[in-house]
Amino acid sequence: MTAIANTATTLTTKGIHEDLENTIYRVAPFKTPFQANIGAAPKATNTYHEWQTEGLETPVATNIQLEGDDVASFDSEDSSVRVGNYCQIFRKTGIVSETDNVVKKAGRASEVNRQKVLKGLALRTDMEMTFLANGPSAQQSGGVGRKCAGLPAWLTSNVSFGTGGAAGGFSGGTVAAASPGTARSFTEALLKNVRATAFANGATPNQVYVGPTDKQVMSGFTGIAGIRKEVAGDEQATIIGGADVYVDDFGKMTLIPHQYAFNANSPNFALLVDPNMVGVATLRGIETVPLAKTGDAEKFMILAEKTLVVRNEKAHAAIFAIN
Repeated sequence: MTAIANTATTLTTKGIHEDLENTIYRVAPFKTPFQANIGAAPKATNTYHEWQTEGLETPVATNIQLEGDDVASFDSEDSSVRVGNYCQIFRKTGIVSETDNVVKKAGRASEVNRQKVLKGLALRTDMEMTFLANGPSAQQSGGVGRKCAGLPAWLTSNVSFGTGGAAGGFSGGTVAAASPGTARSFTEALLKNVRATAFANGATPNQVYVGPTDKQVMSGFTGIAGIRKEVAGDEQATIIGGADVYVDDFGKMTLIPHQYAFNANSPNFALLVDPNMVGVATLRGIETVPLAKTGDAEKFMILAEKTLVVRNEKAHAAIFAIN
């Protein structure tokens, strides 16, 4: 039955206030578990940040000496290796008209401050992408800025490639990207093989970073009894982003699915990390810089200058070219 004639309704009444909540709801991949887990390295003081690595001689079973023997010759020196990575400049910018900043809006008092928060979050995700990418390092040249090499590009010792793949690694002052090779299925056998290689080289990485699909694949791994267990109460308070614990012959690894850092890779990879053997060195911390006012708008940039310190590539492992 329709309303009686001349009934005032919301269809005809003028001046009704909008019913708009004073909250903005954001759903976006913004977490940076890799940076949160690895922590900081000593401060960078130059655009090219360096450190040293070392190892031990290969063990031998023939170290047999005569009683009372004299020393006529000496073993070779155990030298360190000097390596480095370039500090990359990360930047986000914004501009907001003065009118837009002062009009009354729902969900925020200042549009400039809102934009700064969002740009700051985006800057951190850009750094996360860089540090986890199979990207090379490079000095600034012409119109191309300095590049910080990501962790996968550093790895040469504990790696598994598809057919035709090859390691990148540090040489002559820069880091080259790895060549993943032909894509293959992600299997538990691949994981076990690279874990065994890492252990033989003295490494026991205890975190594994994978994309969402590969995390689901790992959840289906069988292996030994009780291979997965809930992380609650399992020293998980210090690990950011962990989901399950994988237990094998060489210890435990926390499985950390990453929301976005692996989505751009084709083929993909799994990254096994010892968080104590990698860090971020900062030349310039994250700062918000106001830009010169040239009109009726407020301009700003948010920037940082950082690099990834891979304290020793043998501490980590990677499985490249997985579907």
